[in-house]
Amino acid sequence: MAVSSSLPTLSAPCSVAVIGAGMSGLACAYELTKEGMNTSLFDKARGPGGRMSSKRRPQATLDLGAQAFTVRDPRFAKAVKEWQLAGCAALWPTHRYQASSSSWQTHNDDQLRYTGAPRMSAITRHITETLSPLPGASMAFETPIVALTKEEDGWLLADQHGATHGPFAAVVVSAPPPQAYTLIADWDDALSAACQAAPQRGCWAGWAIFAQPLPPIEGVVPNWHSVETDHAALRLATRNSSKPGREQQPESISLLAQLEWSDTHIELASDDAAQQLLAAFTSLFPEGTALPELIDLGAHRWRYAQPASAGQQSYLYSEQGLALCGDSFRGSRVEDAWLSGYELAQALLGRSV
Repeated sequence: MAVSSSLPTLSAPCSVAVIGAGMSGLACAYELTKEGMNTSLFDKARGPGGRMSSKRRPQATLDLGAQAFTVRDPRFAKAVKEWQLAGCAALWPTHRYQASSSSWQTHNDDQLRYTGAPRMSAITRHITETLSPLPGASMAFETPIVALTKEEDGWLLADQHGATHGPFAAVVVSAPPPQAYTLIADWDDALSAACQAAPQRGCWAGWAIFAQPLPPIEGVVPNWHSVETDHAALRLATRNSSKPGREQQPESISLLAQLEWSDTHIELASDDAAQQLLAAFTSLFPEGTALPELIDLGAHRWRYAQPASAGQQSYLYSEQGLALCGDSFRGSRVEDAWLSGYELAQALLGRSV
C-alpha cells in the first residue's frame, strides 16, 4: 500500500539513496542493487544493524535489541535459510519460560525462533558483506544525513559533516518516523503526515554479566534460554551465553523492560535503569537466592523501539521519488522490517508482491 497512486518505477542504472542500515534498509538496498541499481547506503552508526545491533563488552557480547525472531512468510523463510547456510543464523531459544515471583512455567507456542550467530548483528553484517561487492553498491557509515534538497537532476543529501551526496533519482528513508519526519517535512505533506501518525514507543534494555553461572531453579532446566515475566519493569530476560557461538563467554543476561515502564522512565539515568531491571530479574528467583558476583551492569535506551500500534501499510512512497519503509509501517517483528524493505524494492522495480 502507498500514499501515491502512481509509483515511479525505476530502471537501471538509476541511483537510489537508502538512509538507515537496519534490517529494512538493508533488505531494500540489497534487492535494488541485485537488479542493477546504483545504491548508496547511509547510516549514522559505525556499522549496520539498527535494533539488531549487538553490544560488545570486555567480558561478553550482548544483544540489546531483537533477541530472536520467527518466520511466517515464505519470502522471508528463503532469506533465513540462506542465512543459516551462511552460518550467521541458528535456531534459538528452545528452552523458554514464563515466570512470576512465585513460579516458572514452560512457555511453548510451537513457533520456531532464530537468532544471529554468533551475535544478532552477524545477520546484518552478512547482508552488508553480500551487498558491498555488487556493482553499483556504496556504503557510508558514521554519516548522519541531516537534510534533503531537490534539484533538477535529483535529490541531494547533506550529512552532518558538511558533505553533499547525490544526485539520486529516489531516496528511501528507513529510519523511525520521528527521524524520517525531520528529513521529509519540507518536501512531502502526505509522507510527513504518515510519519506523525505513527507514534513510537521507547524501551530500556539492560545487561548484567556475572562471574559464575546463575543458580539453578527447581523445576527449570539448568540451561534455560529465555524467560518472559509479568513484572512491572521487566518484560524479557535472555541468556546471551546460551546463544549459538557464545557458549564460552561468561553468564550474560539481556534485560528488556516493559514498554509501559519504559514510557514512564524513559528519561531515567542509565545506571538507575540498569539497577531497577537487575532488581526485577533478581525477584524472579526464590526468596533468599544469592546471584553470582556481578562483573558488569548497564542499560541502553531505545528512544524509538517499536511502533505504538501495528501498521496498515508495508511501505509508503510519493511521486517525487521519496519513500519510507521499516517495521514502523508494517509491524514490530524482524520479519516485518525485512518484508517492508523487500516489498518496497520490488515496487520500485515495478514488480507485484
